[in-house]
Amino acid sequence: MVTLTDKKDAALSVMLVFTVALLGLLMWEVIVWHFELPKALLPTPRQCFRATVEHMDELIQGILSTGLASVAGLAAAVAIGSLLAILFSQSRKLRLALFPYVILLQTVPIVAVAPLLIIWSGYTFRTVVIVTVIVCLFPIVNGVTTGLLSIDRDASDLFRLYRAGRLKTLRSLQMPSAVGHLVLGTKTSAALAVIGAIVAEFFVGNGTSYDGLGTLMTGWQALAKTDALIAALFCSALLGLTLFGSVHLISVTALRRWVQR
Repeated sequence: MVTLTDKKDAALSVMLVFTVALLGLLMWEVIVWHFELPKALLPTPRQCFRATVEHMDELIQGILSTGLASVAGLAAAVAIGSLLAILFSQSRKLRLALFPYVILLQTVPIVAVAPLLIIWSGYTFRTVVIVTVIVCLFPIVNGVTTGLLSIDRDASDLFRLYRAGRLKTLRSLQMPSAVGHLVLGTKTSAALAVIGAIVAEFFVGNGTSYDGLGTLMTGWQALAKTDALIAALFCSALLGLTLFGSVHLISVTALRRWVQR
């Protein structure tokens, strides 16, 4: 239940965020004016806003393309990561054998993996999604595995006392306990999903007419359109916040019963 204090805290948070943003824009404008910086080096906020309006159609299409790849990659990572976590929770030997490879997948630089994936999968939307899945997978596998294994000992003893099978214990005890960890891992991956999609688009956009935000950034950087480049950067940040907020909204509505245990 949302209390009056919660509403006041939310309103205060919004006000403070907008205040900091306005101060940041003001400082940005003053710095460009004081040092007489050229537009190609650092445009003013007003110039970036005009570039946003000028390239609005391209930016909207870029947000849609990158957003679709981010959502698809995140959803696939949640599905694959949850299945892997369930397998790891049911077999210690399997966890010891395979979990290091999940960690290895996280430690390999994605900019080194993306060119290989393009060779194998081509300059396609599918490649962008695969890169996004790789970037998002580890937080989900790690979080859900931890949640499945961190069950209350007394509850576990009770299930054993009543001779509940492995499947019954997984469905009725472990999985509800892991929902909070799944939400936390998905929130972390939600921010990473946009990064992964844009990094993939840096490479995919070189060989096709793919129109994601990463492709737009690469093209505008080559043309020294710094104002449009910054506009695309803000759009990518907005997309990341939207994806994170959507996951949070789902967690406090559809999953509230398990998250607020």
